[in-house]
Amino acid sequence: MSEPLGRIEKPEAEGFRRGKKLYLVPLMYLSEEAPEEYKEKHSRYWRQVAEQLHNLASKVGNVSRVYHESVVQAGEEGLKAAERLNPASYQIAKSQCDHGAIFEPLEEKESLEEVMDWQRCLMLGFMSEKVERKVFELYLEAGKRRNEAVAKKIGETLKDDEAGLLFIREGHSVQFPAEIEVFSVFPPALDEIHRWHRDQARLGMEKPAEKSQEKTEEEAEEVKKKTRRRTKGKPER
Repeated sequence: MSEPLGRIEKPEAEGFRRGKKLYLVPLMYLSEEAPEEYKEKHSRYWRQVAEQLHNLASKVGNVSRVYHESVVQAGEEGLKAAERLNPASYQIAKSQCDHGAIFEPLEEKESLEEVMDWQRCLMLGFMSEKVERKVFELYLEAGKRRNEAVAKKIGETLKDDEAGLLFIREGHSVQFPAEIEVFSVFPPALDEIHRWHRDQARLGMEKPAEKSQEKTEEEAEEVKKKTRRRTKGKPER
């Protein structure tokens, strides 16, 4: 269950100090060629994330463990990997670690690489619809295993009465262990970013404002939609 930040009152917040907590932050990426308008919104978003995390720490508990999507290393190596992926989330992660948090490896290397390889296959295109459907099924199966590994890793490393911080893309499908209370961090600037993208798409002038080590997931989603249209009426495996 995800708890809205603005509705945590003081007596209730004291109760949340017990048990496992997870602060979930949506990843927002930035490319050098992004327009200044977007860069400003991106910068504001991460400032607001830091502010909301500070608010959560004071009410619910300080961050004890940090997790970052697409990072398989721990400690300093994990922080360096996060910095290469997203300097903005890295700055927050490093600040938490400087104050005593532990950077945990989130991903299993084999699971992560398998998903990425199937994504690349999907983007190559296919002559055969049968092959396309099969590859997509394998992509989904690999994604499910990856999500299960991520949930297991958090469940095993996050201890009782600790708070973890997870940076993960929007639209993820990880099912967290039931004993973990999830607090979603959604600053006002996130809505601004969503509106900006919608406006750019509507005007037909959208430019590549975001980058990601897993950018092919967005393109794979298009393949997913196309595959669903082709297999409409057939049960998915």
